[in-house]
Amino acid sequence: MPLDAKSDGGSEVLHLAVAQQLRALIVEGGIGAGRKLNERELAQQLQVSRTPLREALKLLTAEGLVEHWPNRGAVVVQLSADDVAHAFEVMAELEGLSGELACARITDGEIAELQALNFEMRAHHARRDLPAYYRVNAQIHRAINRAARNPVLAQTYDRLNARLQALRFRSNFDSEKWDAAVREHDAMIEALAGRDGARLRRILIEHLQHKRDVVLAQLKQPAAASAAAGGAERPASAAARSTGNGASRTAASRLRGKRALTPGPSPAGAGKGSKATRRRHA
Repeated sequence: MPLDAKSDGGSEVLHLAVAQQLRALIVEGGIGAGRKLNERELAQQLQVSRTPLREALKLLTAEGLVEHWPNRGAVVVQLSADDVAHAFEVMAELEGLSGELACARITDGEIAELQALNFEMRAHHARRDLPAYYRVNAQIHRAINRAARNPVLAQTYDRLNARLQALRFRSNFDSEKWDAAVREHDAMIEALAGRDGARLRRILIEHLQHKRDVVLAQLKQPAAASAAAGGAERPASAAARSTGNGASRTAASRLRGKRALTPGPSPAGAGKGSKATRRRHA
């Protein structure tokens, strides 16, 4: 049966699975910012037809990860230094507000779940497994946002956060900054458990400001700029291979196995389909 055949909702499930794979590749650096997304090469790499691939690209365009240029097609969004500064400025306030509201509205059970997630995240950090660490990290941030019980805040957060996921991931390439981020997460959980909204707001804002500073410093580094430029010239399919063929095959294998696959706006969930294991630290 063709992979994009409409059986048991297969067509819809497939394009969501393809979107998950592409999202993970973009966030984890397998497909760099500014890279042109060649449909033929990606369809071959992900073992799908162009129909679900195009639907997946539409979804990522709506999320702000991909944009369409005249006479060029789909391209991974590349943010300027000003874009980064402005986006992180807003995201810091969104995270701070989420934390403050969450302290007043979160349940004891949800706090316990976040404590468990923080423990799991620390275990990944100890193994220097950045992809696994980041997936849990993003899950924690999103859980705090959802605990605020404000759907407008959640929608605004998701839309902006989608554009920043790749940059937030790469901010951990600096080992010292990564270690500091883990300590900040411990402080977040402590403030949340104590339901200290003012403290958690302050910690989250400073946490995002630190991320912003690291990302801006990376953008200014000549070596980083050169690597980014070189990566932009490499075919997207080659980038996908560099993150592991398991990530590329997941979209097809999930449909073949008829597993239920639910879409999620956060790359934390998206990353579960990816077997990319880039164990990196500066």
